[in-house]
Amino acid sequence: MAIDDRTAPSAPAPSSARPDRRRSVPAEISRSWLLVPGTAADRFERAQRSRADQIILDVEDAVDPAAKPGARTTVASWLAGGGEAWVRINDVTTDFWADDVEELRGLPGLQGVMLAKTESPAQVTDTWHRLGGHTPVVALVESALGIEEATSIAKAQGAFRLAFGSGDYRRDTGTSADTLAMAYPRSRLVVASRVGDLPGPIDGPTVGSAHAILREQSQVAVSLGLTGKLCLDTEQLPVINEVISPTPTDVAWAQDFLDDFDARGQVIRDGSDLPRLGRAQKIQRLARAFGVEAR
Repeated sequence: MAIDDRTAPSAPAPSSARPDRRRSVPAEISRSWLLVPGTAADRFERAQRSRADQIILDVEDAVDPAAKPGARTTVASWLAGGGEAWVRINDVTTDFWADDVEELRGLPGLQGVMLAKTESPAQVTDTWHRLGGHTPVVALVESALGIEEATSIAKAQGAFRLAFGSGDYRRDTGTSADTLAMAYPRSRLVVASRVGDLPGPIDGPTVGSAHAILREQSQVAVSLGLTGKLCLDTEQLPVINEVISPTPTDVAWAQDFLDDFDARGQVIRDGSDLPRLGRAQKIQRLARAFGVEAR
């Protein structure tokens, strides 16, 4: 279970009263981030109604260069017409970046942007300023240079969360997909996020439909301190949301500890009480945000 309580969200309404479940979880603690190609307009509404905490309309890697202008316009029109989503935009070094930020700036449905191939804090800050100075930027780190600059990127003005572009990172470095080999860049992003006072980072996607592999990879990410995960298919969402949430057992422990703490007048008995108190309070906040009940 991943814990990050930089916000104190209120309990969500029952799912039957809120068909758009994505809106109930603040982006600071969102677990599942569903990528949808910007050319697939027929999937936008379905994604918005899915179990994803956040959706990202992708006008970068998922779109052929020749189709990027059209995809950008499609996405912008949907956001201007009542849709709500994040958008993965092209990196600063491309010819598409300036047009991306220009067309997206000020759109009412734009929740934020994910900046592809981030390698410096200036790229984050420039994007943030070009978007008007209030749109959050998730910095997608996808290279050796990006990993080395992760702490500076996390401190950049406009940086909201870090995310790991694991596939491009492997291509850039020649690293295998082995858990041990990928532990270093993931841990760098976790430490950088903490130093930059950001929520926990978002892990890269798991390719494939095997839920056992998805669960295992999600658990590894959580064990390293990541608190979200990109995904490519709606069928992955229940697994990701479950793994990155407190378990019912966690919630029961937290409630029991807090009840006992109150019953003894909130007296600290030994050196382990404060860490356990902090953990119990975080579990309780996340359980409320995610709708997890003790069992």
